[in-house]
Amino acid sequence: MQDGPEILTPTQLNTLARSLLEDAFPVVLVEGELGNVSRPASGHLYFTLKDARAQVRCALFKPKSTWLRFQPREGLKVLARGRLTLYEARGDYQLILDSLEEAGEGALRRAFEALKAKLQAEGLFDAARKRPLPAHVRRLGVITSPSGAAVRDVLSVLARRYPLIEVEILPVPVQGEGAATQIVSMLQRAAAANRYDALLLTRGGGSLEDLWAFNDEALARAVAASAVPVVAAVGHETDFCLAEFAADLRAPTPSAAAELLVPDRGELLARMQTLQRRMASLGGNRLRQAAQRADRAALRLQALRPQARLQALRQRQRDVLRRLLAAWTITAERRGAALRHAQSRLRAQHPQRRLRALRQRLESLQPRLAAALPRRLHGESLRLRGAARALEAVSPLATVARGYAILQHHDGRVVRSVHQAAVGDRLDARLGDGQLRVRVESRDD
Repeated sequence: MQDGPEILTPTQLNTLARSLLEDAFPVVLVEGELGNVSRPASGHLYFTLKDARAQVRCALFKPKSTWLRFQPREGLKVLARGRLTLYEARGDYQLILDSLEEAGEGALRRAFEALKAKLQAEGLFDAARKRPLPAHVRRLGVITSPSGAAVRDVLSVLARRYPLIEVEILPVPVQGEGAATQIVSMLQRAAAANRYDALLLTRGGGSLEDLWAFNDEALARAVAASAVPVVAAVGHETDFCLAEFAADLRAPTPSAAAELLVPDRGELLARMQTLQRRMASLGGNRLRQAAQRADRAALRLQALRPQARLQALRQRQRDVLRRLLAAWTITAERRGAALRHAQSRLRAQHPQRRLRALRQRLESLQPRLAAALPRRLHGESLRLRGAARALEAVSPLATVARGYAILQHHDGRVVRSVHQAAVGDRLDARLGDGQLRVRVESRDD
């Protein structure tokens, strides 16, 4: 057997080289200039990355190629991230990319991710430390550029949804040198002023470099430390900055932030109308129930008044007398009818003996009738006087006749206790022969 290196085929060689490359370079970051940019119908993106002395082939396959935030073009400096491999069919090695971004933005992106990881590890973005917004924001401080589109969008939405809110624009530069420092200063002054129910930190969209002031570490810490709840809405929905992560609430756009801060006046009016209808219905029911209770109380008071009881007793006495008279009248009529019937029967029979016997019986009954009538009247009179005495015994007027008086308020209420009259009250004293008007000079409880 011959000693020496193993004999390989081109395929075996390229396969081995590919394995070695991928093992040695799992992920690489390469910064260079775009060249030979090509995007065929497949949607994949092919190009070379080059500098002054060398170049390397690169491929960014679909769909990642469609997610780029910029348009690749010749001569543009970019930062590519991917793995190094070898295309075995031609023996060319190339970069298969996972992401591609402009070179300057890539540096900012790396700084952003590093600072984000640091602050997140400190718990600055934790949901547990975020505070809920007030139920009703009455005064809002808007920290933004007074000439930007964001402030116009915010004011338009607030005026449409809830024109009662007080809005104060707190002007600051939102990009450029020193912008972050001025934003931090304004935020701290606004929180210390104790004038606002909430603060809105906002600006319109832009590149990562344009939004970089809102990724400042000092600003993120100032937002988290604010004594007033902070809502942040920076850029478009896909833009994220550290100030938004630190804020109590993040909104995708300035307009969306305005909608989150205030209720819709149409919904409030509808709810108020519903509550008014419920209150009117409940109030009507309460009034009807109170009126019914008042009517029942008035009837009870009327029934308890001495005059009403006396009138009832007198009416009962009159009813008894009417019934007695009616009973006597009916009895007399019945007896008279019986006599008339007997006389008619006697006249119809004609026998003289029978007639004489009946006349004798009639003559004997007449004295009995004459004697029974006074006795009956006397008995009924005794019953009537007994009923009258019973009525008189329960009548308050009998008590009055014995020297007592009944004290009443002007509305007829009887005074049963010293606690039912106050010093200075004027009362009516009902006596046996009339009434006196008296005034309470003092009271011994």
